[in-house]
Order: sequence, then structure tokens, then C-alpha cells
Amino acid sequence: MKKFGKVAVTAMALALLAGCGSGNGKGDKDGGTQATDNDGNKKYTAFMAVPGTEVPDDSRLNNAFAKEFGWRVKVSWLTGQTAKERIGVMVSGGEYPDIVDASDGRSAMIDAGAYVPLEDKLDDYPNLKATLSDIQWEKIKADNDGHIYTIPQFAQKDGTVDASTSYGGEAFWIQKRVLKWANYPEINTVEQYFDLINKYLAENPDTDGQKNIGFEILSDDWRYFCLENPPQFLAGYPNDGAAIVDPDTMEAKVYDKIPEAKEYYKILSEQFEKGTIDPETFTAKYDQYIAKLSSGRVLGMIDQGWNFQSAKDSLVSQGKDELTWAPLDLTLDENVQPQYREGGVLSTQGGIGITTSCKDVDGVLQMWDDMVSEKGMILRNWGEKGVDYEVDDDGMFYRTDEQWANWKDTDYVQKNSVAFGYMPGYRGYLPDGKNTIVPSEQISEFRKTLSDIDKEVLDAYKVDNWTQMVRLQDPIQPWFPIYTERNKWTSSDPAGIASQNMQEVKMQWLPKVIMGGPAAYEQNWEDYMTAYDSQIDYKAFEDTLTKEVKRRVEIEKELEAKVDK
Repeated sequence: MKKFGKVAVTAMALALLAGCGSGNGKGDKDGGTQATDNDGNKKYTAFMAVPGTEVPDDSRLNNAFAKEFGWRVKVSWLTGQTAKERIGVMVSGGEYPDIVDASDGRSAMIDAGAYVPLEDKLDDYPNLKATLSDIQWEKIKADNDGHIYTIPQFAQKDGTVDASTSYGGEAFWIQKRVLKWANYPEINTVEQYFDLINKYLAENPDTDGQKNIGFEILSDDWRYFCLENPPQFLAGYPNDGAAIVDPDTMEAKVYDKIPEAKEYYKILSEQFEKGTIDPETFTAKYDQYIAKLSSGRVLGMIDQGWNFQSAKDSLVSQGKDELTWAPLDLTLDENVQPQYREGGVLSTQGGIGITTSCKDVDGVLQMWDDMVSEKGMILRNWGEKGVDYEVDDDGMFYRTDEQWANWKDTDYVQKNSVAFGYMPGYRGYLPDGKNTIVPSEQISEFRKTLSDIDKEVLDAYKVDNWTQMVRLQDPIQPWFPIYTERNKWTSSDPAGIASQNMQEVKMQWLPKVIMGGPAAYEQNWEDYMTAYDSQIDYKAFEDTLTKEVKRRVEIEKELEAKVDK
């Protein structure tokens, strides 16, 4: 995880990436020399090593936060580089924005001493600390040499109710118009899925004069998970990511060599030869992939829901809801129970942190505490009362049709919102216990967010919301998700070397075995497996993960005993 791309470090690049200058990272409650705007509001800088949308500094809700809490934060996003490359520039220069979510450059930030440990400060910020349970904070420390360098933003606090109505995880997605055209059939297997897509393509070859695309497989950089990880799901395992884990023996095994992998890629080779799969799918960059999805021509793909949100938003803003997609949790065998939808997952090796360049660490922590306070969560999610939402006589929040229409308009959102999606937060219900944090998860409001085709799809499949389209995984095991262990490995660790070689072999060979077609499939698969066995010490990979699985089981027992006391 420490291999950086080759990037040029220039004074201008470092100036753009730097936050409020170098400092000792200790800060104080008064903010010391922290920069302020003309109204005396503290100004912070944040960088998220993922693509995102810039929001104007003077957006309405940014101004509302400044007025309410006395601070502003400028959020920048990843463009034109990988996360490792961008973080590599920062580490080389030794200066950072105040706040950084480094994505898969996190280990480089920690190795460089770029994050301020926060474990001794959290007790002073009760709202922030309450976003996770005591045992979850202990798990983070146990997995980071006793420190809390970063705070996971998307974990669900233990014991909280999952109120989610949209599905952001991995699935085989299919356009809603295709389901309607086929009168909403039951689709459980990959073969049934492609059979439907091909029948639709035969009768509906184009959209708005452009040729329809049956299936896309994103394989650009780290997003190649869309290409390589489906076998774990197809075999009925949850998204452990790096391997499948036998719950009885606690042994981790690579999913690249299981029978389901060979069967799945053979199906893809058949679909590629038919022309169902986009011939450019293995060369397209992420922005090209999003552009194709945004055109409304793509009938299906396998992906994480959060990964193509911008394409969905674009289609919805144009009133083309029928061209958006519904999730399906497919397997190869109808008798296998799918486990696509994750429960409340805690990533101990990810999240957002405060850098050593920040002069006001306590000020950032106070800002985060404000963000996750009741007022902050309402303002960043519901907006301003009387403008973005109303409250009925029973204290229930709601939006008018006009307000919902505003928040479906991408231009309106860009001018009025805040870019806090990667800041600390939590899901479920507000402290009042009856209003949800996210407006679209309010039971009385969810149906208002739906288009006619959305209602038709949900009603046809007899579910109340999109998460119910996908089966929830079995009870979460202590090691889940095991893929976070890879974030600790270095280029000198046997498992780290195996992981890097594994990525290179899969990225080289999986497109080959798919594009080679069914006639040459057996030989291509054999050649792929030969390369896999000869170039990857996958036993070291498996053994290291198995050891970590068993360690996490023991840690879970120890922490439960500790917290119970």
C-alpha cells in the first residue's frame, strides 16, 4: 500500500494542496493563529482523496453553518490523479490541508506521521464521540497501535436502527425500463439476468439515436473490484473483499480459484462475444464510464451504488428516472443465499483525520462536534426550516413537493448545499427518536421522493424501499470486513507483495479470458491459473488473512469483556 505513482512535486502543487501552514498539531480551544474570514469565522481546509463536486464557499448552507457555529471549511476533491499519487505529493512536500481523507493513501500518511492522534481528545467532544460506541472506538485503537488517526465516517453505531431506503452497496444493476418491459420478472441468477438484457437489446437497440450498451464492467485503477470481486458474492459470501472466510474453520481463501469464478467469467466471455458487453469496457476510464451511464444507454452493470451516484443524479435531474437502475443480488445457483447487503460495518483502517499542518486541532474537533450535533445533523441533511423542510404539529419533518423538486435539481443542490458527505456523521434517527437523519429515509417522505417508475418497480417486487431489493448479509462476524487488513501491508511484506502481484495478474488476465471468447476459454483459463500460481504467493496472502481473522475473533472477546466491566 506504499507504492506511489511517479508525480512531479512543484511549488504550485504544494501550495494548492497545503492547508493553513505547518504547525505542531496541538492547537488550543481558542484556535491560536487559525485563519478567519471577514466576519471572524474560522476557516479550515479539507481534502478528500475521492472524486466529488465542489460547492461554492458562499453556498446558502455554508453561510448558515458559519452563522450558527462560527466556522467555514473549504472541501476539495480528487481530480486527475489516483489517491496514492495525490497523497504522495503531499507526503513529499510535508504540508497538508487541515483535514484529509486519504482513501488508499492512508498508510502513507500514517507512515509519514502526517496525522494527529486523537484518542486523548475525544472525551472533550461528546457529540463526536457518540457517533460510535465505546467498543468500536476500542477496536480502532486495537487495530492502530493504540491510536485513533482517522475517524470512520460511514460506520453505523452498534445497536442503532438501520433506516436506509436507498442501496449503495454492490449489486448487479438493471435499468428500470428493462424490468417494466419484461413485466417485472423474478431474476435470481446471472444467466437469467443476461437473458433478459439480450432479449431487450434485440427489440430495443438504441436510445435517443445512440446504440444501447448491454453491460459495463468498470476496471479502472482501484475500481477494478467491479471486475474481480463478483465470485465471492456469487458463491454466497459477504463482501470481505480480500478473500472468502469459512465461518467454521476461520480460514481465509482467495475467491479467484473457486468454481464460481471460472463459471462466472465463462458467462462473461460468452456475453462479450455476443456484443452484450461494451467492447471498450476494459479500457474506459472512470469519467468515461460515468459519461456512458449518464447517457442512459447502459442497461446493466455490476458496481457499488455509491460509485455511480453522479450518473443517477444526472438522469433524475433530467426526468429520466426510467433510465436509472434497480439492484439485484444474483448468484449462479438459485439455491445459494446471496449476502450482498452489508450490515453496519466498521472500517478500522479508513476515515478522515486531522493533519500535523493544522494549527487548530481542537478547533477542527469542535467543528466536527458541531456537525454531528442535533442542530448540525439537521442543517447538513434537512437544511433550513421553512426553506428546505417543514415541521407538522406532531414534530415530524417533511418536505413539500416544491422542496423535493429543488433537491432533485443538480444546479440547485450545487448552489445551496454543503460538501460534508465525507465528514464525520451517523445514520438512523435524530436524538428525538422519530425523525430520520436523511430526509429520504423518513417513512412519510420516502414515497414523495419516488418517480412513477420507482413506485411501480417497488410495488411489483412487493418491497417498501431499495434496500429491501437486496438480502441483508448474515450476522456480521468479528473479522468482517477482512479487506481492511490489506491497508497495513507494505511492499516488503510477503502478503503485501502477493496482494500487489495478485492485482497485476488479475488486471492482465481477466480481460483476456473474457475477450478471448468461449471457444478459447478453457485454454485461456488454464493459462490464467498457471500465471496466478507461478506469480503469486497466494498461500502467504491466505495465511496472513487467516491469522488476522483469528486475531480479530480474540480481540472481539477481549474488548467485549473490557467494555462490559
